[in-house]
Amino acid sequence: MCRIAAYLGPEIPLEDIISKPVHSLLEQSQHAAEAKLAVNGDGFGFAWYGRGEKPGVYRDVLPAWSDGNLTSLCRMVHSGLFIAHIRASTMGETSRANCHPFSYGRWSFCHNGQVPHFPRIRRRLEAALPDVLYAHRRGTTDSEMVFLTLLCNGLDVDPAGAVSRTIETLSADASDGPVRLTCVFSDGHSLYAFRYASDGRCPTLYLTEKTEHGGQALASEPLCGGVRNWRPLPPDVLVRINTTDNSEHSLQTQCLTA
Repeated sequence: MCRIAAYLGPEIPLEDIISKPVHSLLEQSQHAAEAKLAVNGDGFGFAWYGRGEKPGVYRDVLPAWSDGNLTSLCRMVHSGLFIAHIRASTMGETSRANCHPFSYGRWSFCHNGQVPHFPRIRRRLEAALPDVLYAHRRGTTDSEMVFLTLLCNGLDVDPAGAVSRTIETLSADASDGPVRLTCVFSDGHSLYAFRYASDGRCPTLYLTEKTEHGGQALASEPLCGGVRNWRPLPPDVLVRINTTDNSEHSLQTQCLTA
């Protein structure tokens, strides 16, 4: 399983989430504690927001621990909103096109989990995409298709509805094994996350109410401070972390299933 970390709050260097904490995302690339595999070495990437609407994106196929550029970039790049991902592939070869985060317009997206019957439904999912989204597809993963399907289902105008419709689509005829989705994504203003599994065994995702910088962070595993400072996100709920005009952070939830 992959590992994810994300942050929304006052501008900080990316290293404060990705590489500096005692159990940082970089540390989890070799020593994950809550995944089937302790090592996640099939690529990495991060997306960050700054000037302009679209995120900057950096992705590579190297294991996170072996890229000499990663720590330097994370030290120099500052942002108040970013998403990072380390990959343990379950679908699709190791290539830059298959590394997360995926982006389209103002959106960036990461996924941890599996859609085991994806090869059977891939053609149907592709056929449902409008031409502009179909042409945007670059890789071969189920994760990228989940992202494009969310966009096709109205992510821009109704995130909760888009997630519910996508879950319904992916869960139909899932006879090859459980569908498991833990997703983190952003439109450049808010940070969204949800956990869903057709067998109830969702991949992990934790939220810390406030970091030392005054922001909020999401992570597949607590980054530091012990589990007591983090709480698991409930399944079947879309969480939205938003920054208000006075720089306070609000947490909103919407149920995804009846």
